[in-house]
Amino acid sequence: MIAAIAGDIIGSVHERASLKRTTFTLFKRNSSFTDDTVLTAAVADSLLGGVGYEESIRTWARRYPRRGYGGMFRKWMKKDDAPPYNSFGNGSAMRVSPVGFAFHRRQQVLDAAAESAAVTHNHPEGIKGAQAVALAIFLARKGSDKATIRSEIQRCFRYDLKRSVDQIRPRYRFDVTCQGSVPEAIIAFLDSDDVESALRLAISLGGDADTQACIAGGIAQAFYAAIPEAIITEVEARLTPDILAVVRAFETRYDVTYERI
Repeated sequence: MIAAIAGDIIGSVHERASLKRTTFTLFKRNSSFTDDTVLTAAVADSLLGGVGYEESIRTWARRYPRRGYGGMFRKWMKKDDAPPYNSFGNGSAMRVSPVGFAFHRRQQVLDAAAESAAVTHNHPEGIKGAQAVALAIFLARKGSDKATIRSEIQRCFRYDLKRSVDQIRPRYRFDVTCQGSVPEAIIAFLDSDDVESALRLAISLGGDADTQACIAGGIAQAFYAAIPEAIITEVEARLTPDILAVVRAFETRYDVTYERI
């Protein structure tokens, strides 16, 4: 979860910048968390406290109302009884990483990912994107190798994961749909050597940088179980006390362990 948040913060200054390289300063003065982090915390808090996903997501979004939400989501968050709006945007995938860490059985992960998505993103592609990311995290933390993760996500969700970041990058453009950004973010993880390189590769696509790095970071944390101390320190310094408290409580409750390197 902390590496997913790192991806959001690091990517925040590169969204729409069409960065096409992996060499860049990880943290800048204005690097800050966005809606990806807020809603990831909301999903984690729901799992911690037994509050439904809808209530938790709306509560946290209202607590941080100016963090870059999409237009349809902003309308939804303001109205207590707003229904889901059939979105296939990648908002369902950016917030789902806690689900991949919280459950011990595959079907539980898939069901919870669908439930967390459907409160807003009830389009089949919106649900599919969340399930794919959560399942990748689940498989990674359970010890699956990259070949298995690749083949399982392809088999279950029909995403094309046979490409590489180098092949995708030249023609890739900003895309906030699940189907147009989630497979590429997963590939950034598959091409990586560690958490930092996963974040750099995701951002180097030149697309929805914060969200794609958030997705790649969550999977990379589960797979490598090691995060650079310098990244953790920078992330924690940029989080508000309530978000940081949720991260730490979630790690404790669900035994999310990783080496600080």
